[in-house]
Amino acid sequence: MTIHGETPYQVQGAEGSYKRLFYSNPENALIREVTIAAGYGILRAGTPLAKNVSAAGNVGKYVPYAPSVPDSSSEIQKANAFIVSDGTAALFCYVTMEDSYKFVVGDDLIAYDTDSATSSAVNMGAITAIDRTTHVHMAKITATANITTGITVALSGAVHVEMGADNTNGWSDCAGILMSSVDTGTGVNAKGALAPMLLSNAILYEGSCEGLDAAAKTDISATSNGNLLVIK
Repeated sequence: MTIHGETPYQVQGAEGSYKRLFYSNPENALIREVTIAAGYGILRAGTPLAKNVSAAGNVGKYVPYAPSVPDSSSEIQKANAFIVSDGTAALFCYVTMEDSYKFVVGDDLIAYDTDSATSSAVNMGAITAIDRTTHVHMAKITATANITTGITVALSGAVHVEMGADNTNGWSDCAGILMSSVDTGTGVNAKGALAPMLLSNAILYEGSCEGLDAAAKTDISATSNGNLLVIK
């Protein structure tokens, strides 16, 4: 069955997940088409999405939702680019070369770690430069405000684009649920993707919504009912 909002798409390779997303009839769901920013790799159906609310850059495009608390041991935190060196009293941070392609100049950059995640995530302001030529293994991202010395690798320090208005939730608000798997690409050749996003009026299998935390449920008016997720 083709879901409204899907575009022709092909990803070569073995199927990575056979999880079923919908418990209710997908045709009854309220959905919309969205443009997903490049650089986030393969996003599975059920991925929580958020809207880039930067003043410029990729503003208006959608990205994976950044969970309230970063975890550098988790493979599903696609929104985050985990820093590769501790933060300093400087306007820049370092991330892996591949992760640097999640950002463009003009994006507003948010930094947080397990200490600041629910109290004082840092808004570094607009990205002014991304240096991908000095090193082959990491990129230097320069913004307009200090990352601060408190954001550290040991505490899963990470950066992501601004996708919300609340510094006590990592400046990240969930906007909906990705309804079909897409490949946004990685590295220099990343192109982004078009996909349908679920807004409301559906019952999903909650286990298929990887990366959905309590704050995200609140954002989209979702509640748990056993192994199901009810989105009003």
